[in-house]
Parts: sequence; structure tokens; C-alpha cells
Amino acid sequence: GGRALLVLLLPATVSLLGGLMFGYELGIISGALLQLQMDFHLSCFEQEILVSSLLTGALLASLVGGILIDRHGRRRAILVSNLILLCGSLILTLAGSLIWLVFGRMTVGFAISVSSMACCIYVSEMVAAHQRGLLVSLYEAGITMGILLSYALNYIFSDMTEGWRYMFGLALAPTVIQFLSILLLPTKPVVLNRWHCDSQKGLLQLQNNEDGEETKPEPCTEKHYSFLDLFRSRDNMKSRTLVGLGLVLFQQFTGQPNVLCYASKIFRSVGFQNDSSAVLASVGLGVMKVIATLVAMVFADKAGRRVLLIAGCVVMSVSVTAIGLTSWTVPLDKARDCKTTSAAGESQLSPETVQNTSSPFSDTPNKEHMILNWITLLSMMAFVSAFSIGFGPMTWLVLSEIYPAGIRGRAFSFCNSFNWAANLLISLSFLDLIDAIGLSWMFLLYGVVGVSAVIFIYLLVPETKGQSLEEIDQQFSRKRGNFAHAQYQRVEHSSAS
Repeated sequence: GGRALLVLLLPATVSLLGGLMFGYELGIISGALLQLQMDFHLSCFEQEILVSSLLTGALLASLVGGILIDRHGRRRAILVSNLILLCGSLILTLAGSLIWLVFGRMTVGFAISVSSMACCIYVSEMVAAHQRGLLVSLYEAGITMGILLSYALNYIFSDMTEGWRYMFGLALAPTVIQFLSILLLPTKPVVLNRWHCDSQKGLLQLQNNEDGEETKPEPCTEKHYSFLDLFRSRDNMKSRTLVGLGLVLFQQFTGQPNVLCYASKIFRSVGFQNDSSAVLASVGLGVMKVIATLVAMVFADKAGRRVLLIAGCVVMSVSVTAIGLTSWTVPLDKARDCKTTSAAGESQLSPETVQNTSSPFSDTPNKEHMILNWITLLSMMAFVSAFSIGFGPMTWLVLSEIYPAGIRGRAFSFCNSFNWAANLLISLSFLDLIDAIGLSWMFLLYGVVGVSAVIFIYLLVPETKGQSLEEIDQQFSRKRGNFAHAQYQRVEHSSAS
């Protein structure tokens, strides 16, 4: 009993604390940006640079993180990322110019990127097949809790002079706690499990034979791969790479980065009256993300990865389409959000903008705007909930499962580099694209991408629930048709039993 509890608590600690710091650093910019815009007189382009600097650091980390994880171990990679995160948080807290803010955010981005990859791989290798979905999804739960915490602190410090320093500085405490917690964990999963094999890493508890005696599994040999094998037909690696890249790219191009990083600005653009109300609405998004992620944790090993991914994409497409329609007459005007502010810090609206923010067919614009605000808020809550059930946890869970152990770190890093590159591209161009084509068209475009994601998942993404890492590897090594046929047989066998 004590050993079983230890086996569960150790990877749970890794997942939760790693995700908490990732989510906090990712979400804190949403509210801090409103103050930084005023304190440093940031233009639209400078705001985009600041938001995207974290993504730039994360992209750089994803290019080298796989080598660090595969060669030096998962635990050491997590420890190094914690030290880098401490340095980045200190830089942000003490920053006195845009250059230092950008450098601090890049440092933080580098750290959380390495940590995210190492944590997911570390946990997936430590736990049994029937627990893998729950505990890897716990990382996403940590992310949503971190985002909720960041939104709550954004609201608390939104009216405080230089409140952004407190927002960035409070990241130091949980980073130290995470660093100390990692020191208590084994160097790598094989310490808890003497048999260095994917399936055996997932079976940490001793198995009992028919006579009640404990038996140990036989060791197996781990295959070695080069990076170029990701693009070759060996063990069907090309199909695995296609699935991995498709998931991470659709995860970004369905609009999640902008809803997360620019949540407060989007709420301001559709009529929320001040920074505090916009940030408070963002807190509501954080609450919904936490609840939805807990639901995903429960059903990841029951409903399966494919079901949650498809269901999440459908809801995301509907919700962003609704946002696009409700914001049709309320564009995110660049002069309103980026350039013109009064001495009191309130945005100045041109007469044309004021006219555009009123419904052209309503005699009671205030009531109409209140309805539109609620529709926007509920739609964004539905969007973040669907993401937290589907793309949020399931993408990283599938990525941690489909690759062999010998190349898992580099493969995860390769796919993650495309994830951060897409995130960087979207976040860097968001405000300028909104100014060019309008908020409505942008969200309607996200809806179309969401429909495409549903088709991709239905046709190409396999179901991996209830299978050990070795079983997934062996079945993926066959042709795609055989893999699907094997899954069908598993489902039929489970139903019959």
C-alpha cells in the first residue's frame, strides 16, 4: 500500500507543480500588459513583441530541449529549468525598460518549455497504462490552476501602482517549492522500476501469478533511433510525426494562444467598461479551465483520447463562431487599445469607434451591449472549457505515448518546436491582423480551422487508452490499417468481457 501510494504521489507532484508554473507564467501577461502598456507607453508592435518574447524563448528551448532530456535525463532537465525560471522571474520583477522585460520573458519561456516536455515524458514513463491519462492530464490541471492564479492576481493588483512587478515577482515562491520538491524525486523513472522498458516502466507495481507469488517482468532491449528516423518509414515513424505535428499545429491555429494572452483586451474590445471588469471576466475563464480540466482527468482513461479531442474541437468551433458573430459591430480598434490613452489611463474612443460599438438596429444600445457582453463571456468560457477537455491535455498525452523511448525526448521536442513557432506567429500578428480584417473575421476563421481539426483527428489520430507504451509502439510500428484493426479488436474484446 505504501509503495503504491508513493508511485502515485511522486509523478502527481511532478505533473501538478510543473503545470502550475507553466500556466502562471503563460497567463500573467494578460493582466500585466494593461499596466505595462501605460507605464512604458507601449505601441501595438511593442506589446506584441513583449507577449511573443516568452514564445520565442520557448521555441529556442524546444530546439535543444530534446537533446537535454534524452542525454541528461528527465529529472535533471526539470531542475535546470527551475533555476532558469528563478532567474527569469527576478529579471521581470526588477525590470526598468522594455528590453529587460523582453529578456526576462524569453528566459521564462525557455524554462517552461523545457519543463513542460520533461514533466510529461517523465510522468508517462512512471505510471501504469490505466493511470497514465489521469496523471499526465494532471499537468494540464496544474496549467489551468496556474492560469487561474495569474488571473486572480491580475485582478488583485490591477489598480495598484506598478502592480505588474508583484504579478511577476510572486512566481518566485512556487518556483522554489517546485525545485525543492524535484530534489526528492528519483533521478529517472528506472530508479523506481529496475526494468528499462516502456511497458515495464508503466508497471511499477509487482505482478502476482496464479499462486499468489510475486513475479518480475523480463527485461527488454530499448531501440536506438536517430533524429532523421522521424521522417522515415522505420517503425511507421512518419505517421507518428504526422499525428504529432497535426495535433500541435491545430492546437494553436484554433485560437487558443490569443484567447489566453489577450483575454482582457478582447473583453475590453467588446464593451467591458474598465481594466478591472475585463480582468475579472478573465478570472471567470480561469475558473472554467480548472473545472473542465478536472473533467478531462476523470474521462481521459474512460472515454478515450479521440472522443475528448473531437468533442472539444466541435465546441471550440461553435464558440469562436459565436464570438465572431457577436463582435461583428465591435472591432478591436488599434487606436482604442494600443495607442491613445488619457492621463487617467482610460482609452480614448474616436466618434467613429463610439458609433461602431453601438448596435445599428437597436433603440437600447446599452441593453444590447449587455447581452452581447454576456454572449461573448459565455462563448469564451465554452471555448476555454472545450480546449481544456480536448486539445489542452490530450495533445501532450498522445505525444508522450506514440513515440518509442529511444527518441521520445527529441520527437516531443521537435513537435513542441512547431507548437511554439505557431504560437509565436499567431500572438505576434494578432493585434495587427485584427486591425486589418476585424475581430469578427478572425474568430470566424478560427471556427473553420476547428472543423478541419475534427476531420484530421477522426481520420488520423489513433485511440491509445488502456494500452501500455510498448503495446502502442508495437501496434504503431505496423501499417496504419493493421493498427486500426488491432484497436477494433481490443474494443470488441473489452465489450465481450
